[in-house]
Amino acid sequence: MGRMVRKQVYITKEQDKLLKRRAKALGVSEAEVVRQGIGLASTSAGSFPFDRKAWEEEKRFIQKRMRMRVPQTGRSWTREELYDERFERYSR
Repeated sequence: MGRMVRKQVYITKEQDKLLKRRAKALGVSEAEVVRQGIGLASTSAGSFPFDRKAWEEEKRFIQKRMRMRVPQTGRSWTREELYDERFERYSR
């Protein structure tokens, strides 16, 4: 590991409890848990900027799929009938 740079941060009491618990569970220092968290944050999807245009496109796609009606073929029962039958069978 390279040369360390000292940082001071403020966290809530709840975060402090979580940090202590996590460090103990992993058998590492609290500083190491913070370093690992920074590493995870820099490689996760959360580190990418929010793209409103992409989200709006995805939202339209989802809404379009929700409006689709898939024809029911090859079965003589509905989902509701199946639930009713099973509810009756197992609630005796």
